[in-house]
Amino acid sequence: MDTASPHPAEPETGLRYPFPRPSAVEVPPVYEKLRGECPVAKVRLPSGDDGYVVSRYDDVRTVLSDLRFSRAAMLDEGAPRLTAAPPMGGSLFTMDPPEHTRLRKLVSREFTARRVRNLRPRIQEMTDELLDGMERLSPPVDLNPVFAFPLPVMVICELLGVPFEDRDRFRGWSDAFVSLTSHTPEEVMEQRMSMVQYLGELVERKRKEPTDDLMGALVSVHDEDGERLSEIELITMGITLLVAGHETTVSMIGTCVLTLLRHPEYLAALRERPETIDHVVEELLRLNPIGDGGPFRITLEDVEIADTVIPRGSGVIAAVCSANQDAGRFGAATGAFDPSRPSASSHLAFGHGAHFCLGAALARAELRIALSSLIRRFPRLSLAGEVGDLSMTTGMMVHALSRLPVAW
Repeated sequence: MDTASPHPAEPETGLRYPFPRPSAVEVPPVYEKLRGECPVAKVRLPSGDDGYVVSRYDDVRTVLSDLRFSRAAMLDEGAPRLTAAPPMGGSLFTMDPPEHTRLRKLVSREFTARRVRNLRPRIQEMTDELLDGMERLSPPVDLNPVFAFPLPVMVICELLGVPFEDRDRFRGWSDAFVSLTSHTPEEVMEQRMSMVQYLGELVERKRKEPTDDLMGALVSVHDEDGERLSEIELITMGITLLVAGHETTVSMIGTCVLTLLRHPEYLAALRERPETIDHVVEELLRLNPIGDGGPFRITLEDVEIADTVIPRGSGVIAAVCSANQDAGRFGAATGAFDPSRPSASSHLAFGHGAHFCLGAALARAELRIALSSLIRRFPRLSLAGEVGDLSMTTGMMVHALSRLPVAW
């Protein structure tokens, strides 16, 4: 790739997003090449449209925080799409300030650090219940169905006030919402409508019978001027929290456990010094992306990034996956797990700027409790099989280990 050229590589060179992974424990190696040679690369998106991938840490931060890179413009007629299915309007994911600021302010008033702190004992209780059940099984077992999947679903149901018995329906909905190529546009729209109907009925129930969970609070929330969340805002916020609140954590529990099992020396050190879990989690978040790319934006004007002019109206992927392995920010051997890495907490796993993840505190609490409890309960936990036999789910924005067999 010619770094002297003002234009990045064309899609005809074969650069198609998402990029292939060589294994379940390696991010796409093309990112290292892009960071060094073509930090703003033109690609063919899953929708068939052309777009750009930005791969260096500082540039990704810019895309995530600079208002010239818009989320709301994703809804414009003729705008490039990441996927064949159109994005869903009315949510934080498809808003810019000031509309985004208003909605986030209303939601943040109820989705508070205090609410997360108050939930921690219940998260611990649910974790212990799942580990009790796991302990009664005969190893090896797949950690996904017995622990990594049910825990985040139980937590988000508890937080939002959604009946846990409906959890099996969430899987199909969530998979469709985070689909890149795994679902047809018709399948995505069908699942969306099903989820909109479900959340609409839930909102109506909470209007008639107020509850003190998060969805109940959002139904009744208002600001100083008495402005409330509209019906569609309530429904789309419920969808956003339900999908984002468990899909990403399911992915992270599995990959984080696998990382620890692959590094027994660090696992032993964590058992000896459980108080280090906070920083260990930050390095795990840096190392294990929830997807092989990052958030999507549309440029509102021509923008120059890394000596490349991205034209107005272009689709841009802020590759958090790549940024979190940028040696310029995180030092040498960024693909290696190093819990002592001082810069680990600078990762962009939760985004940056106005769209920084609302649920970051909850996700951190879940990971800390889940990992600490698991290794404490099963001190001889090990991977039952070969790393090379593991695979990640494909065709989705958020992926997870297809299975994680463990023994103890």
